[in-house]
Amino acid sequence: MSESVDVLIVGAGFSGLCMAIQLKEAGWDSFLIIEKGEEIGGTWWYNRYPGCACDIPSHLYSFSFDRNPEWTRMYAEQPEILDYLRAAAKRHGVAARIRLKTPLREATWDEQQGVWHAIAGDGVRIDARVLVSGMGALHVPRYPELNGMERFAGPAFHSAAWNADVNLEGKNVAVIGTGASSAQFVPRIAPQAGKLYVFQRTPAWILPRPDGPIPARRRRLFRRVPGATWLVRTLIFWRLEMFVFGFLRNGTMRRLGEKQARLHLERQVPDPGLRDRLTPRYQFGCKRIVISSDIYPTLMRPNVELVTSGISEVRAHSIVTEDGLERPIDAIVYGTGFRATEMLRGIRIVGRGGVEIHEAWRERISAFLGITVSGFPNFFLLLGPNTGLGHNSVVLMIEAQVRYVMSCLRLMRKRGQTVMEVRADRQRKFVDEARRRLPGTVWESGCRSWYQDERTGESTAIWPGSVVAYQRRTRGVARKDYMFGGKGPAK
Repeated sequence: MSESVDVLIVGAGFSGLCMAIQLKEAGWDSFLIIEKGEEIGGTWWYNRYPGCACDIPSHLYSFSFDRNPEWTRMYAEQPEILDYLRAAAKRHGVAARIRLKTPLREATWDEQQGVWHAIAGDGVRIDARVLVSGMGALHVPRYPELNGMERFAGPAFHSAAWNADVNLEGKNVAVIGTGASSAQFVPRIAPQAGKLYVFQRTPAWILPRPDGPIPARRRRLFRRVPGATWLVRTLIFWRLEMFVFGFLRNGTMRRLGEKQARLHLERQVPDPGLRDRLTPRYQFGCKRIVISSDIYPTLMRPNVELVTSGISEVRAHSIVTEDGLERPIDAIVYGTGFRATEMLRGIRIVGRGGVEIHEAWRERISAFLGITVSGFPNFFLLLGPNTGLGHNSVVLMIEAQVRYVMSCLRLMRKRGQTVMEVRADRQRKFVDEARRRLPGTVWESGCRSWYQDERTGESTAIWPGSVVAYQRRTRGVARKDYMFGGKGPAK
């Protein structure tokens, strides 16, 4: 069984839906989205743990072309974000183009025909002139390597694969990890647990979360005056955009952020001993900053213990730490994040000359503007390497990348050619530029974070600049950056 489309999009989260909507708006009819999950939403479908929410204000964590006047909270929670994505897909007429439970297995570039041969789901073949990856980075859970963890007899699961069938009421629960996800679900499960042990390897810098319900009268205003949502987005954007200067080379702004985080800690944690264990020893912003107003009070509950001694062994019904203490455990929840720098993990993408993309990335994960890869014609990445953010809404980056891909498709149509591939020297120049700009930034100030490639230590996930700078770089495609081939107008 096989079928053909002009554009094949992989993933139905923010990236894939944005790409599909823009294709539809531009009159491109031959496209298909394949999604490995049972529902659309990407990260926001997989992450369904208690308290899951965005850490960017709702009005900025949405498409600029589909502003939502109905957000009920300043920081929307997962069910509301998922509902927004479902509604957006229906509003823009792309829901019928989505095929669920259809993971991409492999894709091979056919140089003679100028198409990608993709194998998806249970073996269906899809031929596509253009292949767009909207798979993102925050969907492959990372598990720690703990001695004996396979011997644990109770339920154990990752926050991104939350097991709602496990009853934590009155149980001794171990939470491994204290990052952004843990800061959201720990306050929700602490009242249920008999005893909650939170195992911390490295403390996070935490800022207060100015969350709260959006009053009905304000939502009515947003409905009646659409420009009001634009104004709110703009104000939020510039407030967040200013943070990047502290992350780059402005030490004064970085110290101001650290001062605010220390004040937040001092106000919420009066115990000096606990406060010391919760104080990071690395620069503010080097790791992802956590936004939370309830994790510190939760750690002071009588049934919650912060454990900072390393784990030496996991046993069938307990965890032993390096200080020799053994704690009885009924269930383990891993809040240990994602394999953010291992892009296209488990998927075989074969480009020109039979080169597999992981082989091309053996020494360094790289892409021109984080979007196109030399040797892989008509292949576009959304949220590719060096396009992540530590200060603003990643949806802004997605929209910039989709605009760039659309400009590439229009350029091929204008030239009457069907194949384009970034020049190797242009890609190297961009990657070298990113490498030159990263030293001296907070992301390479000495800590280890998920922004970095574990093999090389390079910060391959983060964009070393402002959103505005990236938008300018991607506002249009330059012909000189690409090689072209194939004849005949694009559909």
